[in-house]
Amino acid sequence: MSADSSTSQEIANPAVDGSELIRFDKVVKRYGSNTVLDELDFSVASGKHVTLIGPSGSGKTTILRLLMTLVKPDEGTIGVGDRYLTHEERGGRLVPAGEKHVREVRKNIGMVFQQFNLFPNMKVLRNVTEAPVSVLGLSKDEAEARARELLDLVGLGDRCDAYPSQLSGGQQQRVAIARALAMRPQVLLLDEVTSALDPELVAGVLDVLRDIAHTTDITMLCVTHEMSFARDISDQVLMFDAGRVIESGPPEQIFTEPEHERTREFLGAVL
Repeated sequence: MSADSSTSQEIANPAVDGSELIRFDKVVKRYGSNTVLDELDFSVASGKHVTLIGPSGSGKTTILRLLMTLVKPDEGTIGVGDRYLTHEERGGRLVPAGEKHVREVRKNIGMVFQQFNLFPNMKVLRNVTEAPVSVLGLSKDEAEARARELLDLVGLGDRCDAYPSQLSGGQQQRVAIARALAMRPQVLLLDEVTSALDPELVAGVLDVLRDIAHTTDITMLCVTHEMSFARDISDQVLMFDAGRVIESGPPEQIFTEPEHERTREFLGAVL
């Protein structure tokens, strides 16, 4: 499936200039005595598709959860665009951000989770329109027009009046993708979005995400064990181990000539 140019333009994020859009500076995250992220430094440029790979427990999903402010860093700062996410400047110094500031910055970020998290009591169309109306203040008509375009994009334009329970897992995940895009985020976070799906449903969801990656300017940060998908959509692949980036580069380098022994071990186990 492929998006026509008008739809692609409609969901594309603001103008992409290649500037730094996400930055982690000396970020530490601990759970008890376990350090999940260890003084992590990395950045993502606007319009780029970056995939995080590595063993379970290496900190990949924690990065996405920090960006969604589901958890807070113990040390360091996170920036989105020209603002801090978890801090703000007051009186010339950085202090923990207030809830209003966090909400404002977080509006630029959308996330698709492993679990679909759709509202079971709402039909598909309202699942996609609820946040644009309540958070962005769009009119019902404008939100519905955008939602119908996005549901067409993910191949579910004919299921607007269905409830989530009437959809397959793959269809529910495609609704979740449309819902995330309806907020017109600058950044789309993808957290193992096919891990809860039956194997025969995985290809359809990955095709939708490939289409979005190839036809829009949206910045994507993806955690996945689908290595062929990572190779297809990524501008850059980051290999994580023990809470740090141990290797990064374009997919052709990481997947064919990795430099780090740990990367070779990991890819040997998953490819």
